[in-house]
Amino acid sequence: MSLALLAGILTVLMPAGLALIATGLGRAKNAAHTMIGHTLTGAVALLSFFVVGFALAGADPSTPSTAGWIFAHHRGFFLHGMQHDPAALCWFLIAANSAVIALIVPLGAMVERLSLKAHVGLAVAIGGVLYPLAACWLWTGGWLSQLGAHLHLAHGAVDYAGAGAVHLLGGTIGLIGAIIIRPRYGKFDVQGSPRPILGHHVPMVMVGTMIVAFAWLGFTTSRSFLSNDDQAPLVAVNTLLAGAGGAVGAAAYMWFRFGRPDPSLTCNGLLAGLVSISAGCAFVAPGAALTIGMIGGILAVVAVLFIERRGVDDPVGVASVHGFAGAWGMLAVGLLADGNDSVRGLLYGGGAGQLVVQAIAVAAIIALAMAGTVITFWLVNRITGSARVSAEIEFAGLDIPETGAPGYPEFVASLGPESFGGGALR
Repeated sequence: MSLALLAGILTVLMPAGLALIATGLGRAKNAAHTMIGHTLTGAVALLSFFVVGFALAGADPSTPSTAGWIFAHHRGFFLHGMQHDPAALCWFLIAANSAVIALIVPLGAMVERLSLKAHVGLAVAIGGVLYPLAACWLWTGGWLSQLGAHLHLAHGAVDYAGAGAVHLLGGTIGLIGAIIIRPRYGKFDVQGSPRPILGHHVPMVMVGTMIVAFAWLGFTTSRSFLSNDDQAPLVAVNTLLAGAGGAVGAAAYMWFRFGRPDPSLTCNGLLAGLVSISAGCAFVAPGAALTIGMIGGILAVVAVLFIERRGVDDPVGVASVHGFAGAWGMLAVGLLADGNDSVRGLLYGGGAGQLVVQAIAVAAIIALAMAGTVITFWLVNRITGSARVSAEIEFAGLDIPETGAPGYPEFVASLGPESFGGGALR
């Protein structure tokens, strides 16, 4: 139990790293807004999960991997009746961290134009409803985890550490949100061709990536420590190998195609490798984990270029790193699971059954995320008037109008007051 607690605490670093990545890939005039957007809404998502999400997720702390709904026992709401149950509190810590990550992930797709009020609305929806539903479906006896019975499989859809329930969910929300909220001004020319809007701090992006990679070991091993399934060493090794494979795969692809590796896309590749292995980290051999991560890293880079050319402005590459790689990771279980814990993929003699249930799970999570995002943005627009800040605020920078404080006071002072009236900061 103590190891589960430590792993859960380690996972708290992931939102910090993701916030640094999103801030570094944005412009200096929006740095404070991006950081408070991630910090404040992470807290809101956690509280939403505390109030209602944990109960909706259906997690019984005594058997977190197999439990069903617990409304009848009035357990889960506000952690009622669980305050002296160490197992319950450890499971809440791990699940709540995942809820925060599921919220932080899509914010990167909408940086530099999403209002703080819209941030809060998304936090309530994801922490209180969308992530808990995905977690229940896959982890706590929900319908996706029971699909295997109809195909005579030992398991239904499996997602050991959140490639589907956290990353595919968050990546899809980010993609749909970016489409709804529209690109930043100046991102595309009149012919619809993308223009580069460079991030202001590449070292910040790379340090944030390293922090996320370190915390990911807690993210993937926490379930093993909680359930005492002795998979933690394999999970940790597979996590490291997949992350390394993703970074090398992305860098090699960029080097081969464009003649040099790109720092931010190499970071995206590393993260995509980690996302890709999160579903199957306990069910595949180390060599397969490396392969999964490398394919995930290359896929993320290809998807970044593909999405941008389709007129979608995703500054952090959320849809590619978390959405596409999350879907690939879920499907990879159905291909490369080697029979550990009775999960066997197509290439290891298990037939197509596991691949089919994994594909159904991918489709279900995407549908949940799409419907939830559309409804959430409709409500936010009805309540606040607009999820997006005004053009004047976007041109001037969101820091002062939205937060009252600049991220870089010296930078703002050097601009002069005339710079905040329109397009001087485009």
